[in-house]
Amino acid sequence: MDNDIEIVERILNGDKQAFAQIIDKYKGRVFALLRRMLGHSPDTQDIAQEVFIKAYNHLNEYTPGHSFSAWLYRIAANRCIDELRKRKRRPDITGFDAEFMQGETPETAYLEKERREALEQRIMELDQSQRAVFVMRYVQHLSYQEIAERLSVPISTVQMRLYRARQKLRESMSNSGVEGEFIYEVRQS
Repeated sequence: MDNDIEIVERILNGDKQAFAQIIDKYKGRVFALLRRMLGHSPDTQDIAQEVFIKAYNHLNEYTPGHSFSAWLYRIAANRCIDELRKRKRRPDITGFDAEFMQGETPETAYLEKERREALEQRIMELDQSQRAVFVMRYVQHLSYQEIAERLSVPISTVQMRLYRARQKLRESMSNSGVEGEFIYEVRQS
């Protein structure tokens, strides 16, 4: 974090080239967050670029005592929410394949794939704030504290959104007749 603060100070003092260090350091993580929230979209690269442009243009609003990565991820998360509102459709979350495809036979693999797709569909039905918290917790494996910092919300808000997301997923899965045992993400914690 200290290194980030030094880089930000250099940029604010006129060293525009120093922002390349910020991009190099965070581009992978920002892009991963965008893909998780927006799915595989040809726009993801453009949106990532917009996130960094917005961060650069608003760098003077960053408070040096706070985590730079949390500030940057908040910009990215807000941009995702704006994009989802604009699209008015549900994106596709990926990355669950490796977690669910543990079947030994083609039939088992097919059933696991069906259940995975059902879970992904239900995740897409969550509201945007709940989906963001759910993905950060169970796909990116972030702590409550890390999620709170990245979204600039209290930990209690993260906990409540996650609780509600799990409740909705449990209800949705049970109402659809899909067995819930395989949904380790939706467990109480």
